[in-house]
Amino acid sequence: MGSGICELLALQGVSVTLAVSRESSVRSAPQRLGATLERRVAKGTITAAQRDAALDRIHVTGDLSLLADRQLVIEAIPEDKALKLKLFAELDAVLGPDAVLASTTSAISVTQLAAATNRPEQVIGVHFFNPVVALPLVEIIPTLFTTDDVTDRVEAFVGQTLGKQAIQVSDRSGFVVNALLIPYLLAAVRMVENGFVTAELVDRAMELGCNHPVGPLRLADLVGLDVVVAIARALFDEFKEPLYAPPPTLLRMVESGILGRKTGRGFYTYS
Repeated sequence: MGSGICELLALQGVSVTLAVSRESSVRSAPQRLGATLERRVAKGTITAAQRDAALDRIHVTGDLSLLADRQLVIEAIPEDKALKLKLFAELDAVLGPDAVLASTTSAISVTQLAAATNRPEQVIGVHFFNPVVALPLVEIIPTLFTTDDVTDRVEAFVGQTLGKQAIQVSDRSGFVVNALLIPYLLAAVRMVENGFVTAELVDRAMELGCNHPVGPLRLADLVGLDVVVAIARALFDEFKEPLYAPPPTLLRMVESGILGRKTGRGFYTYS
């Protein structure tokens, strides 16, 4: 997700500093971004000149202090509350007093993240959808502390600079989309787990019967099975409703490193 946001920003003419946690990522991240943009050139969705200009706008670093002059910092690390709280505290110490700190969290309370800083009124949720460049929606999540001015600035940035459609939603786990989507994905997993139907038939049924562009299990593979589990756990922690509990089969897959498309194997096999 983080690289997808960088790609979107750079293609829209925004200068981006991508801060990564591992030294190896300082070298590999530009290569991955270059490969992604090259595929867009091959598909004809951007030109070679646009690719080169976008790459020139992205600077990758392992040093958080280089973010000190940024007006907006968007956190996009994995769905782990402890990690996010730690990073928010570190960013709060680095950023200038007027900087806005945003999170792309799918399910963690943005209000809790804001409480880890000394600038809670300048913290907000900005939830993009994958693939970031293609999908038009962004959920904007003000916290109990976020000022109207910060919300207005972020909505303007998302709508005018990035060309996305923003909806403002309340700070409850899963927000709107994932609160509806995750139980649907988990229900599909349970059907397969119980031997009721195969993954292929579940997906075909929803694609042909409900006109969905992709079935729930292919979608889960695309999102990442580990991400689905993380969001499901956050939803279950908040609401304690059985429909949010990740099924055992899904947990075993994630524990075994079967994470979907990104590892080459999930409910389907990918080459």
